[in-house]
Amino acid sequence: MADRITTEKTADKPRELAGIVARTSARLVPFLLLMYVLAFFDRTNISYAQQSYMADTGLTAQGYALGSGLFFVIYSFLGTPCNLAMRKVGARKWLTILAILWGLVGAGMAFTHNETQFLIVRVLLGIAEAGFFPGAIYLTTIWFPKDKQDEIRGLFYMGAPIAMVIGSPVSGLLLQMHGIAGLPGWWWMFFLEGIAAVAVGIAAWFYLDDNPRSARFLSREEGEILATVIEDEEKNAPVKTESSVQGAFKSWRVWVLSIVYFLIQVGVYGITFFLPSQVSGLVGQKVGLTVSLISTIPWVCALIGTWLLPKWSSKVGHHHIFVAVILLITGVSIAASAFASPLIAIICLCFAATGVIASQPIFWRMPTELLTGAALAGGIGIVTMLGGFGGFFAPNIRVWFDMLFGTQETGEGGLVALGIFVLVGALLSWIVGISEGRGKKN
Repeated sequence: MADRITTEKTADKPRELAGIVARTSARLVPFLLLMYVLAFFDRTNISYAQQSYMADTGLTAQGYALGSGLFFVIYSFLGTPCNLAMRKVGARKWLTILAILWGLVGAGMAFTHNETQFLIVRVLLGIAEAGFFPGAIYLTTIWFPKDKQDEIRGLFYMGAPIAMVIGSPVSGLLLQMHGIAGLPGWWWMFFLEGIAAVAVGIAAWFYLDDNPRSARFLSREEGEILATVIEDEEKNAPVKTESSVQGAFKSWRVWVLSIVYFLIQVGVYGITFFLPSQVSGLVGQKVGLTVSLISTIPWVCALIGTWLLPKWSSKVGHHHIFVAVILLITGVSIAASAFASPLIAIICLCFAATGVIASQPIFWRMPTELLTGAALAGGIGIVTMLGGFGGFFAPNIRVWFDMLFGTQETGEGGLVALGIFVLVGALLSWIVGISEGRGKKN
């Protein structure tokens, strides 16, 4: 009799855990997704107001480029210390502080009137946003078992294509407020999008919890079950893991993965910064409504791919193979888009946009299997630090290679170079995966 009761309880545990994970996902993912979309808005909304803002403030093209680049430089360098700080301070307090800070700084763009002020605000925005993305990635390792992390990160990563799809109409609508209270449209766009982040930051204090054991939306027993499962996974990891920050810095795999992430980001921003102009050339029209609508198609595909591919990866495993194959297809698609007919080129861009976004939540499974504890927090910071420079170098890489091959008008040289960079990422991902496999056998 006692044996039967024990068996029934054991059988109930997977179902109970599945219910706990589902409620945790429903609680955390939509909120983190909203924060990511707002962060992306505050980071990129200057591109929508570029012409009018430059005309009103006297900002030069060089100043605009410098401000855009400074954001990524500052953002990159602060990833590791920010993640270590979140580990000590706690996710609830840390994410609250960050969202309020980047919202205030983003709203502060409305009050800039010259190039110097613009550059200062972009630096401050890089400081304020630096801890959010690596913090959110680290948060998935605190709250979810490994077999669910790819799927959860995939849902979180949907924030990027969502922001791409809705960013233009939302910012465009706010720019239409030009003249209200005697203020330019860009003033209203910066101010209202920044204040939205502040409001979400305040809500984060009341909504988020630091870890499963302190979760107010779970019972004490449920929080203990979830925390214990996650802790047991770390203890029983098949690959020898590093647990100290020093160990993360010494691990060659962490640095190779950082290069892979850098190359992925080169692909992301190499596509993002030039997609409207590339589509414009393909359809033979100036950037306007038609080009904008066509430019959203690759991001809609990326949205679907980011929903499906991480789920598939979680079921099949072999994450390094998934990342390598996705990046292989992505690199070939980017290069092929330079020479194909308009229809085929758009299809190639759909594969490319899907690949650079959907590969990332799967990619993060690799460092989380190598590192635990403080090393994981620091390692994620290292990877995002180097990866952030991809946003700085991506547009320059395209320009440099177009100049080298004399393809400034058509862009073939830059696109081929971009594709090769992504293909190198595929190769390095495969190499790290092979080394992990050997580690498991040993």
